[in-house]
Amino acid sequence: MTAGKRALALAAALLPGAGGVLAAVLLAACSGATTTLCGSQSAAVSGGAYTIMNNEWNSDAPQCITTGRGASFTVTSSSIAARHGTPGGYPFVYKGCHWGACTSGSGLPIRVSGIHPGTVITSWHTTQPGGSSVYDVAYDIWFNQTPTTAGQPDGAELMIWLNHHGHVHPAGAQVASDVSIGGHDYNIWLRQARWNTISYAMTTGTTSVSHLDLQALVADAVSRGYIGRSVYLIGVEAGFELWRGGVGLATNSFSVHVAGGGSS
Repeated sequence: MTAGKRALALAAALLPGAGGVLAAVLLAACSGATTTLCGSQSAAVSGGAYTIMNNEWNSDAPQCITTGRGASFTVTSSSIAARHGTPGGYPFVYKGCHWGACTSGSGLPIRVSGIHPGTVITSWHTTQPGGSSVYDVAYDIWFNQTPTTAGQPDGAELMIWLNHHGHVHPAGAQVASDVSIGGHDYNIWLRQARWNTISYAMTTGTTSVSHLDLQALVADAVSRGYIGRSVYLIGVEAGFELWRGGVGLATNSFSVHVAGGGSS
């Protein structure tokens, strides 16, 4: 027990009435207690530097995750079964803005023309249990025509699939295969609708990436004409698209460093 926890425990023991209750609450807050998020509930973590969201958006089956105080979470229950060929939820952690809800000190938005090598670096470490669950493990990176939006971003959507389990694939059609970018090999998929969704699916699945520089992928999408240089990167999300089940999937750690902006 740390000195701070010992002090709170002593306060809880010595202070009667409301004072003792307050000290006990503070002790629980410092003990790493977990929070359960269901439906589309969210919670700020790491002092507001990140937000975790359960984000069940295409299903009414029970789905919940648990999280502590850091940028990590675990899928603890899920009865999701895919409908109409789309996932039922996307529990995720993010830095930046998601439909107008923004983390503190993120360093975002950044105009695409201002993204250079080293501007946005991210690491993500996961647990992927497999079994009968069907899911993909993917970044969802959003761009908007203007620096902010309270609704659906309209610039582009760039996904990075680290892995998948089951017979699922990115939206749209495959437009390139075995493309080497920034030390990884990808198959590239494109869906063109109200906004372009560009998915870079790693040809060899992995449970983690370290110090992934987003500039190389953004530059490739720009060179292909899928993302404009004048739009703004507003949010970096990382999570699991759940097509069926998903219990045991976990983000063990996640970080985004924005040059000149927030990091942790």
